[in-house]
Amino acid sequence: MADSNGSVPGSPAKPPPSPSPLRTSKLVKNKLRVLVTGGAGFVGSHLVDRLMKAGHSVIVVDNYFTGTKSNLKQWLNHPDFELIRHDVVDPLLVEVDQIYHLACPASPIFYKHNPVKTIKTNVMGTLNMLGLAKRVGARILLTSTSEVYGDPLVHPQTEEYWGNVNPIGVRSCYDEGKRVAETLMFDYHRQHGVEIRIARIFNTYGPRMNIDDGRVVSNFVAQALRGEEMTVQLPGTQTRSFCYVSDLVDGLIRLMEGENTGPINIGNPNEFTMLELAETVKQVVSPSASFKTVPNTPDDPKQRKPDITKAKNLLGWEPKVLLKDGLPLMAKDFAERLDISYEPSTAAK
Repeated sequence: MADSNGSVPGSPAKPPPSPSPLRTSKLVKNKLRVLVTGGAGFVGSHLVDRLMKAGHSVIVVDNYFTGTKSNLKQWLNHPDFELIRHDVVDPLLVEVDQIYHLACPASPIFYKHNPVKTIKTNVMGTLNMLGLAKRVGARILLTSTSEVYGDPLVHPQTEEYWGNVNPIGVRSCYDEGKRVAETLMFDYHRQHGVEIRIARIFNTYGPRMNIDDGRVVSNFVAQALRGEEMTVQLPGTQTRSFCYVSDLVDGLIRLMEGENTGPINIGNPNEFTMLELAETVKQVVSPSASFKTVPNTPDDPKQRKPDITKAKNLLGWEPKVLLKDGLPLMAKDFAERLDISYEPSTAAK
């Protein structure tokens, strides 16, 4: 269990490896060299935007399984930006000060398409990034997931809850993969002194999501814009909590720059049933939208809501964007990519 400082008790960690002397040089002390794995993806590209605007030098590695170069188009010719096509399952040799390790498909459609590749990304990819952090003395942040709690028997979920996960289910390549990644992070921290940070991310939405990635918010918004019926998985009373991407990125940066290892929940505690989400999309995206019910998928959690007490107390973070305000921004982006005319409804203004 984590203590009040977000650290896990056990054998004391070794001192961290010595970083490059450049990190403390007067010439560059305000400018970090930051690696973002999966930086061409939905969350990663928004994080890159923030890091570049803060004046850092950013390296993105991505294999484009779910990411796309167009998410980074505004930075492609910037002198402080570098994009490398690379799969984190293979080792990477670069000199960096910080590593944001986001590489892994987060959509069930993508991670179930190739479950072996997914768990290799979570395990081998995290091992490779930890090895890099150890070699160069970098601080590393892992974006873990609320899926580590499985179908929770505790509600809302605190960081102390160990979870209720099916280790041989169709989702386990992702949720058990992330649980192993967290284990590796703390083992490297305790054994080698690597500076680690772990964020447990809850459902996130916003511009640049893959339109057909199978996650419920993107499904509903895309279906509403296309004039299709929204598909609500039965029974419709299962809940999720939705965090707008700018809030999430702010939480990740605060965690990286703070002194707490985590794990720390980063998510919006406002909880919605799937039927309530469908009704909200109808109100703010397309008043003419309708929905139908469809069978549920195996091992689908019945409830999901973060306890963000630690994020508030340790990071000074809490989400600011309400679902009714974030959905129209996401719908505008989707409509542009789908080449569909869209005008936010009066309920969204």
